[in-house]
Amino acid sequence: MTDASTSPEREKHLRDAEGAVLRADDVTGGYLPGIDILNGADLYCQPGELVGIIGPNGAGKSTLLKALFGLVQVRSGAITLKGDDIIGQRADQLVSKGIGFVPQTNNVFPSLTIEENLAMGCYQEPKLFGDRFDFVTGIFPTLGERRKQRAGGLSGGERQMVAMGRALMMNPSVLLLDEPSAGLSPVMQDEVFVQTRDINAAGVSIVMVEQNARRCLQICDRGYVLDHGTTAYSGTGRELANDPKVIELYLGTLGQKSA
Repeated sequence: MTDASTSPEREKHLRDAEGAVLRADDVTGGYLPGIDILNGADLYCQPGELVGIIGPNGAGKSTLLKALFGLVQVRSGAITLKGDDIIGQRADQLVSKGIGFVPQTNNVFPSLTIEENLAMGCYQEPKLFGDRFDFVTGIFPTLGERRKQRAGGLSGGERQMVAMGRALMMNPSVLLLDEPSAGLSPVMQDEVFVQTRDINAAGVSIVMVEQNARRCLQICDRGYVLDHGTTAYSGTGRELANDPKVIELYLGTLGQKSA
């Protein structure tokens, strides 16, 4: 586990991020002019990795995820997808280039059926629907069984499945998940984490923001701790879960349970 604020850690980030499918380097930005929420955040995700982002409330976790998806103004730094600069590109352009995004709330079309929600996920490439529907329902069998049910009548956990499934319809190389377990029962939270692992095992790189830090660090390959918009610590999930300083400052008793 390393302190990401130090110069050696910056050098290590730049070295280790080579070949990443998605990376952010020293990103500064926010929603309003002159007000930065991100203050030099670093992140990278290698092909096939599951990367977790944890930290206190207001640390900038969701803002960083939205910056990766073109929803937040980036004032300095770099964001690249497979080596190409993507700062300033629209969300629909990023979807076509291989980024899927699942927001925390309002993430389904309640008046549409499950099948119609999934079809909306590949509206840019309708011909993909058949193959991608089979892929998605292979991970989420319930969606195939209930394909004609309107999304508005689903439980919170089922809606999350629809939202994740829709984001997979364009065959993304990297999937961004913003608090996928938020508001769900403990049983459904566990199911979402299992499904996240299944998606990753199917070859999709994942960057996930999570408040359930213990479970996030248990399933991720690597993790980042964000604080005040800066990458405070980084390391493997196990390293972060067992580091005394991270436990004391960010995880508390929840982190001790994961040791």
